[in-house]
Amino acid sequence: MAEGSRRSATDEAAPADVLAALGEVIRAVSSSGFELDEVLQTLVRHAVELSRADFGNVLRPAPEDDYFQVVAQHGEVNKGYWDIVVKNKYVPDRGSMIGRTLLEKRPVQIRDVLEDPDYTAWDVHAAGQYRTMLGVPMMRGTELIGLFVLWRYRVEPFTEQQVSLLSTFADQAVLAIDNLRLFQTIERQRTELARYAPEAAELMSTQAGAELLAGHRREITAMFVDLRGFTSFAESAEPEEVLGVLREYHASVGEIVVGDGGSVEHFAGDGLMAFFNDPRKLEAHQEIAVQSAIEIRDKFGQLALGWHRRGYELGLGIGLAVGFATLGRIGFEGRFDYGAVGNVVILASRLSDVAAAAEILVSQRLNAVIETEFETEPVPDQELKGFTKPIQAFRVIGRR
Repeated sequence: MAEGSRRSATDEAAPADVLAALGEVIRAVSSSGFELDEVLQTLVRHAVELSRADFGNVLRPAPEDDYFQVVAQHGEVNKGYWDIVVKNKYVPDRGSMIGRTLLEKRPVQIRDVLEDPDYTAWDVHAAGQYRTMLGVPMMRGTELIGLFVLWRYRVEPFTEQQVSLLSTFADQAVLAIDNLRLFQTIERQRTELARYAPEAAELMSTQAGAELLAGHRREITAMFVDLRGFTSFAESAEPEEVLGVLREYHASVGEIVVGDGGSVEHFAGDGLMAFFNDPRKLEAHQEIAVQSAIEIRDKFGQLALGWHRRGYELGLGIGLAVGFATLGRIGFEGRFDYGAVGNVVILASRLSDVAAAAEILVSQRLNAVIETEFETEPVPDQELKGFTKPIQAFRVIGRR
């Protein structure tokens, strides 16, 4: 472009242009399921154009490494520049624009690289041929998570208004990164929940669902499943064999529960906890849970035959109880479950503890609901840990 036709770098962008650019950026940042690379590319394009710079790029920490890498750029630059800049590992120092911004964690400007006494990145300068440079950090609190670097091929310092505008873009970039992190966290949580609690995973998308995840009361049928003989098996088998058996066992039991409309709260080594009637409501959750327990017992019998041929002697005990519990999301960021808390959960757990191999024990209250559909028989009153009085329980034989 001829010098006479070039707008001066000190000419401020028109307010309408700034508002239009910010509007596009905000829409990109707030859009559902956005692509971070596209947002950063939009940001750096507007940053270069509105500040009258010749070139700009955005740098972010390289995954699992200790240096910053270019993730977005706008403007023309010599190919030799990229050959050099992608190999540099920038650290906080005053020898480069990037290093100086990393060091000071605030907007930093070099009015003229050739006259700056601290500048030492001459190999990068030889390829880029820039004169005036500006670095703007992307800060999350006190943590620097990226930075903008812009330059001009001539000596024309950036104005305070331009620096302020670029700082606004840097803040928007941080917001975009945090939005993506939140989006990824939610998707990770949804994925974790979806396999064994698909109904709970769907709750994460609605306001009503969020309220349920926060905590609520509902009657459920709780189920605990425990392996018998697992300790001796784990002591004698190779770790790979133990994990293989657990994966086969967990997959089979989990698929049966989910297929019957239940939710798997967690696997704990050789144990499993599940419940029915939340978040998906089941009109006859008591009967469904008991039928699911029978299916698990039968499926386990098939698995146990194969394990027996390999020398593994494993059994399965199941306990069920019905009652009200408090349910909701439990855990921490990056590892969430959908769980239930209450005496009904404790009772089901204790019944599974005393159930013999291939035995399904149900509480007295649950038996009263299912006895017309299933054949059961009383067992001697059980002294269960945490209960002051003996507990009446019933053994499930099968469906009538």
